Amino acid sequence: MGNETERDLGEQPIAKLMVDLGLKAGDLISNSTGQMTYKMVSRAVKGRRLTPHMQQKILSALNKAAGRQYRSSDLFNY
Repeated sequence: MGNETERDLGEQPIAKLMVDLGLKAGDLISNSTGQMTYKMVSRAVKGRRLTPHMQQKILSALNKAAGRQYRSSDLFNY
């Protein structure tokens, strides 16, 4: 089982960004152009490994909510 991918990676930079910007999970969900749930945002913040597609959804919603352009590497450290 040494080949198993680590799934829980600890709190991600997106958590601090959201606090600094005063954003809540609901803000990302309301700014999402696709399907997004509170659980998905929670997983992103807590460091549960997301698929590249889900990372992109989170990134797009955050960029829209914040009115800024962040990169995926600004939000996730994996």
